[in-house]
Order: sequence, then C-alpha cells, then structure tokens
Amino acid sequence: MAVLIAFLHLAIPDAVAIPPAATEPRTERCLPENAGFLSMRLRGSIEADVNWHEPGLECTGMARPDGRGMRLRFAGRLPEAGELAILFAAPDLGMGVSARGVPVNVTLLDETGERIYGTQGENRCVFDEVEQTALDDQSLPPRSYRVTARGFCTVPATALDGDGSVLLTRFDFAGLVSYSEGDAATAAEPAPP
Repeated sequence: MAVLIAFLHLAIPDAVAIPPAATEPRTERCLPENAGFLSMRLRGSIEADVNWHEPGLECTGMARPDGRGMRLRFAGRLPEAGELAILFAAPDLGMGVSARGVPVNVTLLDETGERIYGTQGENRCVFDEVEQTALDDQSLPPRSYRVTARGFCTVPATALDGDGSVLLTRFDFAGLVSYSEGDAATAAEPAPP
C-alpha cells in the first residue's frame, strides 16, 4: 500500500493523501454524533454495494492543493476484502457553498487489488446536489463543514495501469471538510468552469 500511496503523489494531484482527522481525542471518525456515512454502488473490477456508517467509516476533507474547491476522502473495509478509499474532488465548489449539478472527479484506492482507479476528469461524475453546513463543534477545527451530497458517474473510473475499471452508478454521503485560515480567502461562490 505504501508504494500505491507514493505513486498517487505523482499520478493524481487530487489523490494525494489527505492527512488523518485531528489527533485530539474524539470518539467520532468522521462527523459529530457519528453521523458520517457513504452509500454507493460499484460495478466492474470491484463489485460491491457499499453502505458504510461510523464507526466503520473514516472521513476527512480539505481544500484542494491548488486552492480551487474541495476534496473529501472516505475509507472503509469491503466484506471479505481489504480497505477501499474513495476521494471526491470538486474544483468548482467553494467553502460553504451548496449547489446542484457540480462536476466532481472520483478516485478509488483499492488495497486488495492494489489498484488506483480514477475518472481523470471533471465531466464524468456529478454531484446532483451538494450542501455544506457550518459545524459549531469545539472538537473540530474552525471552518469545518458537514458536506452532504448525492450523485453518479456516467463513465467508469479506469485503472491507472490500464487494467480494469469501476463504475459508480450512484453515491450518497455525509462527510466532513475543514478549511484552513488561508482557504477562507477563497471565493464564496463556485469557481468559474
């Protein structure tokens, strides 16, 4: 898996590992009151109907490295398989903005098959609807938001080595994104296409 993560740094800018959630003692692994979840249907090289809830789910999120939009990471275990991590990157979604029809890039990191699958473009998946709600919780960093979204992909995420693909026919989630003070200066409107 370490080789897989190292490869990510070079291959997919949005797939660069998001640091784990704050190290303060928290019972939640995603959202306050264990409200985080991810539901999705995967078809192709990974066949699974995922329905993850805390505490079996970890999630975190931050601004993208280039300062445009956000990215969220969810991780859990597939039945009788290893860990799977899913990254959603929405370059056109600013801090605190809720919207409809938002393009999103999706990357899957499959520990079992040691594969990285990516949609490699922002026009292949969409958030039908996404909502960011500010969280007032002292155990979280300032500028933390609950992000709820639902959406789908129209084309599969392909393996970076060209061997296999996975289609996310639908997904729904509630996760966490925390912005740094520098991110607060970004526009409150979606970035231009």
